[in-house]
Amino acid sequence: MRRLLLSLGVALAGLSVVAVSGPAPAQTGTGEVQRVLASGSEGFNLSTVDTLLARGDRDAAAGALPEAVKSYDKARNADLQTKLTYHATRGLDARIPRDMDQKGREAIEKLSQANLRLAAVYRRQNQAEVAVPLLVEVVKLMTPASADGRKAYQQLLEIGFVSTPYTPTAAN
Repeated sequence: MRRLLLSLGVALAGLSVVAVSGPAPAQTGTGEVQRVLASGSEGFNLSTVDTLLARGDRDAAAGALPEAVKSYDKARNADLQTKLTYHATRGLDARIPRDMDQKGREAIEKLSQANLRLAAVYRRQNQAEVAVPLLVEVVKLMTPASADGRKAYQQLLEIGFVSTPYTPTAAN
């Protein structure tokens, strides 16, 4: 964990050097600064994750399962990078934590969605053993009390990885 935080800190330090010493921000024809990292189709944000998930959904629906796996994997990786960055920037300013916490929760939800979709593709390919770790991660991230957590746990039950059906208690 310490090594991960150290490498993330080095990466963030490198980003700040690029931001300070790099070229001026690109501008659109109207003179507005283009926010490359906040675009919906590429960059370091949750919109990119949504775009990759949608691409994977299209590929899976068309039966192009290897392409769907690639898109879902890219979505997971982009989401993990985004989530780590949101978590790392929490302590920079007292006003930031609330926004970062919200974006971090959104990133966790998107990671769970990417895991569920990727697991579904692996199950369609009769590779349940590859789906299991993804589904377990969803249960750990979301708990079986959430909708995604229940879906993941139900799939683990169907696969035979768990044998006890989840029944919510009154406390949940």
